[in-house]
Amino acid sequence: MIRVLLAAVAPWLTTDVAQATGDPRPLDTYGTGPWFGRNDMTIRNPAEWGVDQLRLAGAALGSAGRAVSETDAARRSAPPVVRRIELADLREVLARGVADFAACRTDVFFLCVIYPLIGLFLARLAFGYDMLPLLFPLASGFALIGPVAGLGLYELSRRREQGVRAGLPDAFSLVRNPSFGAIAALGLMLLAIYLAWLASALMIYNATLGPKPPESLLSFTESVLRTPAGWTMIAIGVGVGFLFAVFVFVISVVTFPLLLDRDVTLRTAIMTSLRAVVANPVPMAAWGVVVAGGLVLGSIPVLLGLIFVLPVLGHATWHLYRKVVVEPGSS
Repeated sequence: MIRVLLAAVAPWLTTDVAQATGDPRPLDTYGTGPWFGRNDMTIRNPAEWGVDQLRLAGAALGSAGRAVSETDAARRSAPPVVRRIELADLREVLARGVADFAACRTDVFFLCVIYPLIGLFLARLAFGYDMLPLLFPLASGFALIGPVAGLGLYELSRRREQGVRAGLPDAFSLVRNPSFGAIAALGLMLLAIYLAWLASALMIYNATLGPKPPESLLSFTESVLRTPAGWTMIAIGVGVGFLFAVFVFVISVVTFPLLLDRDVTLRTAIMTSLRAVVANPVPMAAWGVVVAGGLVLGSIPVLLGLIFVLPVLGHATWHLYRKVVVEPGSS
């Protein structure tokens, strides 16, 4: 039993050693793999392991700081090159997204089923706590944090593109990415934007149909669809939501895939996303319509369609990044 446990945890322990100390010894040196059971097998003591973990934590914090801040080397390095694409390229990236979904279907189902469940939970919360006016903003706001939901999908597509294993554990390997600090910072930024959208939606409701909460779902629906105040709320809400969505799209359309793929700063990644949109206004606008339309269609059957829509769009976004941002060393 002890040997089985050691064999299970040794890969993580030896990975920690290699990352923290730079020790390139193969796994067998630590007494695992085909050489398991060697007489010279050693087990690190807790103090040594703790020191290694502190080194790893320090390295992670340093990586996060380098990823978010702009160093002299980053300022001197050439920014990623952006190429122009055509509308026909969108069909290709969607086809590749479907192919990745078909290849990773079991894993992707596990990754994405949680998001419809979260949506159903938010719907129950709205019905139970007089938050009915925020039901639609809560659901539609998923588009603002959608890029975060696609991180594991980008990693699966990246690994499949490289011809290596692309399983569920690999989808979460992004925590070891050199740009993980920047990825986390951008995720928090999108969360703040999502909360700002909810606050704006509540202000719009209070200025039109509120501030008194609706008495029932039926009365709220009638007020929204059959009164001038409801029409005003719809018009202003759609307009403000559109501005939020465009802003998030511009700063994140290729930012997360770029951070996942290369060791760049957050500022460089966001500026690259902005340049990609400026260089390809029509294809990017069309891609935004595809994403919005897909999310709407996926949300209609009680959000369950997102189980299929989210993985396809997530995988396709990775291939859109490959189309738009030139790989180093290629023309």
